[in-house]
Amino acid sequence: MSDTTVFTPGGALTATPEQGFYLTREHHPENGTLLGFWLYLMSDCLVFACLFAIYGVLGRSYAAGPSGADLFELPLVALNTTFLLLSSITYGFAMLEMQRSRVRATITWLVITGLLGLCFLSVEMYEFAHLIHDGATPQRSAFLSSFFALVGTHGLHVTFGIVWLVTLMVQIGRKGFIPENKRRLMCLSMFWHFLDVVWIGVFTFVYLMGVLP
Repeated sequence: MSDTTVFTPGGALTATPEQGFYLTREHHPENGTLLGFWLYLMSDCLVFACLFAIYGVLGRSYAAGPSGADLFELPLVALNTTFLLLSSITYGFAMLEMQRSRVRATITWLVITGLLGLCFLSVEMYEFAHLIHDGATPQRSAFLSSFFALVGTHGLHVTFGIVWLVTLMVQIGRKGFIPENKRRLMCLSMFWHFLDVVWIGVFTFVYLMGVLP
């Protein structure tokens, strides 16, 4: 006689001719997903730690070229920092609306977050274009090579985050707050705040210290 299995909210209730009914719980993927994403963030921390270390070694190797004091425009960078920090706040509002199960309000705050992220990328692209126009290309010196590598890698992460944000908005609009979408929102929240923390390090270590003599 074969086993009989009945699925319940608490797990799978299985009956065997010899043992009777017993409860077996199914593995829930939520904890595994969050743990895996934490591991990814830790690996990303190592990537940025290496880039910061490279910049720390090469950040004063100007090769008779321009230095950070000659190139950086702190008011522009401060504006860009404001865009990214505000996007972190608006994402927090989106998470609060998710807790209240308000799909429309959540998507609205996600849209605002994405727009602020696009403003950040636009200012960064303007800065890069301005530097390249002035001849401060990555090939000009080790300082500029390490600068473009560090800041550009962060910009690529923000770009990926915006793509992920748009994808998630479509999924929420179609399926609402199913457990998978809530989990994805949580993972993106960790990723977005991680980018803010990295950028604070970039702003302090690269830009503020870069303008010092």
